[in-house]
Amino acid sequence: MTVHPPGPLWTGRASNRAQWLLAAAGAACLALGIELAVDYAWDAGIVALLMAVIGCLAAGLLILFGTLAFVHVSVTVDSEAMEVRCGHIGLPRRKIQLSEVESAEFVPRISPQHWGGWGYRWRPERGTAVIVRRGEGVELRLDDGRLFTVTVDDAESAVLVIRTHLRALAH
Repeated sequence: MTVHPPGPLWTGRASNRAQWLLAAAGAACLALGIELAVDYAWDAGIVALLMAVIGCLAAGLLILFGTLAFVHVSVTVDSEAMEVRCGHIGLPRRKIQLSEVESAEFVPRISPQHWGGWGYRWRPERGTAVIVRRGEGVELRLDDGRLFTVTVDDAESAVLVIRTHLRALAH
């Protein structure tokens, strides 16, 4: 008889449509870099042109991939862990074992400004966070004293599921 691990007990997601505007700006920078490389008169100064092309391509890639990674976040809670996956390919990813969690709190108002913007953030006085939008989220206090925060819809339900499993682990 094969024993299969239990599936997720709770799944949630949060998204930020404004990130698509930033991704479009990144795509525009890429297009400008390609346009400069293909159609510009190279006799006008190769060093300046190369710097412009490389700068546009680098800025475009950085903006495009940096924003697409944080267009949305998916959070899954099962009986052993909470897993956070960002963007369309699931990176960056963070898996926190529930055995490492001391407490879980529902946070009704999380602001990107409090964390220094959108994305995967670390602040010495606040811990680590995945912030994709303003609004509700989950805050975990880990057994080493660190905090991990993630913005996600229906965060209150996630906290209830996590607390239920924390009580089960304590017995």
